Amino acid sequence: MKVFHLSHTDLDGYGCQYITKNIFQNIEYLNANYGEEVLVRIDQILNSLEKDTKNFILITDLNLTLEESKYLDEKVKEFQNNGYDIELQLLDHHATGLESAQTFKWYYLDITRSASKITYDFFSQKYNLINIEKLINAINAVDIWLQEDPLFEFGKVSMRLVDEAKEINRFMFPKENVVFKHSLLEFALEYIDKEYGHIELDDNICILKKRFFMKDKKDTLDNMVTQYIVNLLNNKKDDMTIYYKGKKGILTFGIQNSSIVGNGFLNANPSFHFFMNVNSRGSFSLRANNQMDVSKMASEIAEGGGHPNASGGKFKNFKEQFSYLELKYCIEELLKEKE
Repeated sequence: MKVFHLSHTDLDGYGCQYITKNIFQNIEYLNANYGEEVLVRIDQILNSLEKDTKNFILITDLNLTLEESKYLDEKVKEFQNNGYDIELQLLDHHATGLESAQTFKWYYLDITRSASKITYDFFSQKYNLINIEKLINAINAVDIWLQEDPLFEFGKVSMRLVDEAKEINRFMFPKENVVFKHSLLEFALEYIDKEYGHIELDDNICILKKRFFMKDKKDTLDNMVTQYIVNLLNNKKDDMTIYYKGKKGILTFGIQNSSIVGNGFLNANPSFHFFMNVNSRGSFSLRANNQMDVSKMASEIAEGGGHPNASGGKFKNFKEQFSYLELKYCIEELLKEKE
């Protein structure tokens, strides 16, 4: 069976996925925020369905509008009519999904529990998940704000642990991002039974991040993350290469600390003349390593500016992006127009 698990981008959403991590082997994780991105991820799932196996589409901690629900329901039925074996299940707790829940059998809604608690209860009927029950209860306590719950404070720290884990961008490296978030939750479990576990967890957030990025070498978190991201970029740089007026660059999407990562990548890859990082709304930064003047490039492509080795700007009339491939196509077209 192939599982596609789409969830929200907060602690509750990743908590739902941490549950299915403990159940399924062949699983693809996707995450979305509300708005246009939801249908982008749904289409991504539909385009990945496999005809020779059972497909289980699970959506958690995301309420779909009635229009989104109708679209998904119709598409799934089309695939089923063409011989695809598909099971569809949505588990959520947002009251704004009531109309969809009243319309579709696969849409389960319960406003009294967090999505991770609903997901845990749904699967624990069939699978043994007792080892993660306390963590799920902590997530439930903070997500629906049960301040008297003994695990509320632990849930609060866990919420920050996940919300501030932005070192691996989910648009650029979705698989690695989920592994990172799941690893942090796994590490958090080590503190949950301690008397002051929430305080110890809070004290050790940076240490836990370092533990993920590098086990055997002492260094700053910035340096560890930079090396990790540069290694990922090195593996994918051929597919991420762009050109501007004969100069060779690499395009990244929403990278944190792009100045540090950009300089690290350019130092390791002298054949590249510039490093360009663009966020989902069209703001960009440019870095060079004395091989070209990126302030001139920024001025030419978007009336931006800065220094010869560090510049930036914002593209006008830029359509918000949620996919790296779509972003790359958009940027390549914009750069061609400016040459």
